[in-house]
Amino acid sequence: MVEGHSVHRVVHQVRQRLVGKVVKAQSPNKRFTEGASRINNQKFTSIEAHGKNIFAIFGQDAEETIVHVHFGMSGNWAIFDPVNEEEPETRATTRLRLVTDDAITHLSAMTVAHGDRDFYEKKRKALGQDPLRSDASPDILWSKVKSSAKSIGALIMDQSFFAGPGNIYRCEILFCCGIHPNRAGHDLTREEFDQIWAESVKQLRRGYETGSIITVDRDEAIQFGQPNLRRWIYNTAKCPKCSTSIVKWDIATRTCYACPSCQPTQPVLKDTTSSSQSLESKEELVQPFNSHCARDTVAVRLTKGGPSLLTIAELKTELRSRGAALGGKKADLVARLSDFLVKDDPVSPEQAAIEKIQAGESRAVEHVADIHPTQAKRLLEDHNSAVNLVTPTHSTKRRRQSSSTRSKKSA
Repeated sequence: MVEGHSVHRVVHQVRQRLVGKVVKAQSPNKRFTEGASRINNQKFTSIEAHGKNIFAIFGQDAEETIVHVHFGMSGNWAIFDPVNEEEPETRATTRLRLVTDDAITHLSAMTVAHGDRDFYEKKRKALGQDPLRSDASPDILWSKVKSSAKSIGALIMDQSFFAGPGNIYRCEILFCCGIHPNRAGHDLTREEFDQIWAESVKQLRRGYETGSIITVDRDEAIQFGQPNLRRWIYNTAKCPKCSTSIVKWDIATRTCYACPSCQPTQPVLKDTTSSSQSLESKEELVQPFNSHCARDTVAVRLTKGGPSLLTIAELKTELRSRGAALGGKKADLVARLSDFLVKDDPVSPEQAAIEKIQAGESRAVEHVADIHPTQAKRLLEDHNSAVNLVTPTHSTKRRRQSSSTRSKKSA
């Protein structure tokens, strides 16, 4: 399954290369013919990611058409540079082909549908909180989690709760938090939930920036004697931290992993027998608000609380400077600007693919959506050619050794 970080990377690439331009659209496999016809010769006005979903907006006002994309297990939205690379043949799964003056894209996905603003609002309303969006509300998510009898392992995979994490992230997030996937949502403390949310943000942001699901820090990997360790327990036999055998079982047909030692099914109770009692009041999280007495600058408010603290006029100014669409209600403007603020320059799809090759990771482990299979294959071939030039093959070494031996005998 294409996870949320990869979806946000696709949106970043498409926004950079296509948004603001008029597109030629067609549906090579004829499964999006009507939608392609509606957006053909229209301006690509904006694009945003929410969890594993993409909303691409074409045209404006009465001509506005919103395309909803969900990749499913292994879709992709690849971009080709017609000047520097040859466009591959479309495939049986290519739903949409877009052409601008300097880019060509192929979109393959499980779901590609189109509609109007009501269609968009209905889809968005059904989605939960996305750890990669600055307008996400952990408080809203907590109110749902604490009322649910479902396991936290099931809730993290429920896109109406956590929008973005998939099976790999589910296992890694809960392991890092020391929380067993079978713990019920209503049994978690607010402190445990906050830990899960913070870890979700941390891991998906890292995935967005690097293009890979890497949940182990380099120094941690070295500390536990596995310098090439990328993930803690997903599809692993032994826990890298305590050597306990990892257990697995299905939650809603998806395989879940846990370490029985590091993730006990019951939380370890804190010692409450201390005689010293604090007289301080309970701490609360500060929720920034717009002060009319001491108004902060736009930059300060963006840092403090994100786009929601800006006025509509300020939001439009920020969006205009980024070449984004200005239509919609304030919530639309906030969501649009939020996508720009995740991170301006993650590593390129090519860099991310090369990192995976160098790490020896199979392309079947993590499904990415920002690079075409032919592009990935070419990178692999280039990498192997470079390695063969630097590292002689076994037969080459033998020939060199034989040549050296003959030279010594002649001498």
